Amino acid sequence: MPPDLSVALATQEPAVNKLAKLQKLRNGTQAGFFILFLLAPALNLLRFDLYETQLWFFGLRWTLGIDALIAGEISATQAGISIMLRAFLPALVVVTVFLGVAYRYGRLYCGWLCPHFSAVETLNNLLHRACGKLSVWDKSVTPRPGSGPDSRWWPLFAISCMTMGFLWAITLLTYLLPPAVIWGGLLTNTLTPNQARFIGIGSLVFTLEFAFARHLFCRFGCAVGLFQSLAWMANPRGMVVAFERDRARDCKTCDMPRGSACDNACHMRLNPRNIKRMMFSCVQCGQCLTACETSQQAQSRDPTLNWQVGEDALRETLRQRSRELSKHR
Repeated sequence: MPPDLSVALATQEPAVNKLAKLQKLRNGTQAGFFILFLLAPALNLLRFDLYETQLWFFGLRWTLGIDALIAGEISATQAGISIMLRAFLPALVVVTVFLGVAYRYGRLYCGWLCPHFSAVETLNNLLHRACGKLSVWDKSVTPRPGSGPDSRWWPLFAISCMTMGFLWAITLLTYLLPPAVIWGGLLTNTLTPNQARFIGIGSLVFTLEFAFARHLFCRFGCAVGLFQSLAWMANPRGMVVAFERDRARDCKTCDMPRGSACDNACHMRLNPRNIKRMMFSCVQCGQCLTACETSQQAQSRDPTLNWQVGEDALRETLRQRSRELSKHR
């Protein structure tokens, strides 16, 4: 897990340098976890072998004691204790820690580790280079610093979608069947019909998802992200991107059109200046803060966006609720 973000932002180092280093750290954790996602089955770090009905975990065969019970080597009581210690207890610890982090920091896993979101960011950047949009469904271009749209990027975007789709299909299959069998079958053209069918259909489905629905999946279709968001929304002290609304006029001179550098930087298609309940899918990637810092510091001003956690986040949440109540009166 990344270091306490609020502490990192409280140092005396210039803000732009802090956020630039933070983004490099985030990119590093994303790249590392992406590689781990691809290699974990081959290294037996985590996979369930359907041939052997065997779970592998960190290179070890993870058994619950059921086979020993059937063989008469242990009693029913011993088998029950083994199942509790080797199945329910580890699962409870993992879920508790995972949701505990989400309760305080939000969808930190999504923005800092998730292989799918890493792919989303990469494909967003490629599509933006091709047509100036972050989604093929966008009605207008998304202004960002740099060169304008260039149609020569379209082939690379299409190839990347297909490559990602193929990688996802074959990697998911290696979590269920021996990687040596699957990769060997690909190289020697000896895959079984079912294996080839899974890879073919899976590659097509994932390619279409990456090309046309990657944002929708992250926002509405991912159970891991959903439960993180629910835990975060339940905590008024959870880390939020806070907006200094009394300085809203400073956004009018933002170097991006319509004062929306932070909006245009968000890969989840959110408005970072919005209230918390409208930021349900925020992945705490910090891209909006980096854009705000760059824009405002270019005008010798402090940013209008910042991360807040704990009591500061609570005060921001209460201010938001107060403003909402005043609007409905």
